[in-house]
Amino acid sequence: MSRNNTIRRQDYQIITEMIKDGSTVLDLGCGDGSLLLHLKQTKNVSGYGVEKDDRNVLASLSNGINVVQSDLEHGLEGFGAGTFDYVVLSLTLQAVHQTEAIIDEMLRVGRQVIVTFPNFGFWRHRLQIFLGQAPVSKELPYQWYDTPNIHVLTINDFENFCVSHNARILDRVVLSERGRPIDAIPNLMGALAIYRFDKG
Repeated sequence: MSRNNTIRRQDYQIITEMIKDGSTVLDLGCGDGSLLLHLKQTKNVSGYGVEKDDRNVLASLSNGINVVQSDLEHGLEGFGAGTFDYVVLSLTLQAVHQTEAIIDEMLRVGRQVIVTFPNFGFWRHRLQIFLGQAPVSKELPYQWYDTPNIHVLTINDFENFCVSHNARILDRVVLSERGRPIDAIPNLMGALAIYRFDKG
């Protein structure tokens, strides 16, 4: 198993631990629906996925997931305020254009929001930049010319964003590059961050 798969599985495990049994969940950028399928099986959740890619929509449907084909950048106006207990955005925050608008929409339709993202402040990424190269790692597997990542954010950046946008952080888990939770100097040693927050 690759290190990236290990972290992804740990990412899903922590998201699962953050979600209460029987909750309603909206998974944005749900891919093939594997997270929602896992949540249905382990936490008896109900909900929807939102996905724009045709193949992923078909894969979600074949996994028994209710999925809406839509681009996140166009908002979530099809969903009413407070419709879901949780709205999840896993490993996608760094790749969206309208970050503020999307987070505002997530907080509108969900009582709580869970996001995960690779930490660009991770020491290995900093070292690559110091050596004159764009960061490439298991968490950021793309080259500078083909990366979908358009925002370079760190754990500190995200927490400052939450403060300035009146979002209350309820839970934070930071993972090392081996997928283990860490507490010491997370902005330097953390490869992946998972946050649960609400409107405050």
